[in-house]
Amino acid sequence: MAKLFGSSGVRGLANVDLTPLLTSKVSSAVATHAKTKKATVARDTRVSGGMLEDALVSGLISCGTDVLLLGMLPTPALAYLTKALGADVGFMLTASHNPPQYNGIKVFNGDSLSYTDEDQDAVEKIVAEGNFTLADWRKLGRATSADAGQIYLDMVQEAVSLKKQWKIVVDPGCGAAFNVAPQMLTTMGCKVTALNAQPDGYFPARKSEPTAESLRDLAKTVQALGADIGIAFDGDADRVAFVDEHGAFVNFDRSLAAYGAFSLKRNGGGTVVTNVEASMCVETMAEKYGGKVVRTRVGDIYVSEAIKRESAVFGGEPCGAWVHPHIHLCPDGPLSAALFLAALEEECKSVSEFIAEVPEYITMRENIACKNDQKYKLVEKLGDSLKTAFPAYTDFSTVDGARLALKNGWLLVRASGTEPLIRLTVEGESPEAAKDITQKATALIHKQIEAQ
Repeated sequence: MAKLFGSSGVRGLANVDLTPLLTSKVSSAVATHAKTKKATVARDTRVSGGMLEDALVSGLISCGTDVLLLGMLPTPALAYLTKALGADVGFMLTASHNPPQYNGIKVFNGDSLSYTDEDQDAVEKIVAEGNFTLADWRKLGRATSADAGQIYLDMVQEAVSLKKQWKIVVDPGCGAAFNVAPQMLTTMGCKVTALNAQPDGYFPARKSEPTAESLRDLAKTVQALGADIGIAFDGDADRVAFVDEHGAFVNFDRSLAAYGAFSLKRNGGGTVVTNVEASMCVETMAEKYGGKVVRTRVGDIYVSEAIKRESAVFGGEPCGAWVHPHIHLCPDGPLSAALFLAALEEECKSVSEFIAEVPEYITMRENIACKNDQKYKLVEKLGDSLKTAFPAYTDFSTVDGARLALKNGWLLVRASGTEPLIRLTVEGESPEAAKDITQKATALIHKQIEAQ
């Protein structure tokens, strides 16, 4: 059986890879594994959400689990409410930033943390073997609808208080934050203009992933209205993206580094967690405030686990997925937006001024063809060769692929999880440094492939 869980839950084409049958098996397996008595279930706006929700709930009820149906909510709201409502487990039906034909299942434990690899492996084993603990007909679970979104909004209101009346353009992209985000910002006293704030699982207005290209309309609207900031979310709102007061898209790495530095400054030091692909500007900014950076594998669960393990003050990935551990352990777009505004207020800075402190480095990427049965072995072997080719390296990590930190940049070599490719990512302090590192690393990878 192929592995079900990826780095962000079970995901695939709706009714092709992710069918109602598989969905009910996954929920039954989770209920069996966790011996759940109470579960929360929410979904984003995708067209297939209702169909898969029915199947997921059936699987839970069949194992004697009572279900709270929370309706259309952001993933972070579902994760927070799982803990707040005392549920054993929470299920979010979403494919996050993927196109509308995809859907997925994210599973959270009672502490708002995504299921770990260990939990996922146990669930997959139960699905493969079909060993579900089904309840007697007299002890089946029950499903109840609960309008609990306000509990999440109350949490944000309690966590963040704004003094300024910010002029904001918000773009939920027809996704799960369609109602929560405009309502949250309005209640906080902001003057809000909303784009694409109606639930539409076809995502007709823009791609679900908030990139510079997909947020062009948001950028133009910020400029036209003279707004202070543009705020956008992906399909399930675990990611946030910003447009500054000039209508310029804010680079994900730089916003992550800027907010990480703010968190360290406020805390008097500490640890920030990010993944192996994030820019070295995260370290540059952390060092300014006596902080250290811990890097993990790519995937928000690994970031959240490390935050908990390291007692970090903040963590996130350079895609807008930020975790605020003093509230909960799930990446949270709406909460991040509110906390970002509070940081701007505290620093008395505009968005562009806040980000301007972060240096911008040069990033280069190469995809090199390599057979699926060779790519992982090749990356394992590359470590020693890379250290020989770059003898002045300052750090070497095999947390996710092979990552070499250098005095003037860094390089990361990873096997693609989905294609017959080796992915090379390089960052340099200058275009010349990035080009030099890329050329040396590319030549080395080609040499290793030819020697296979």
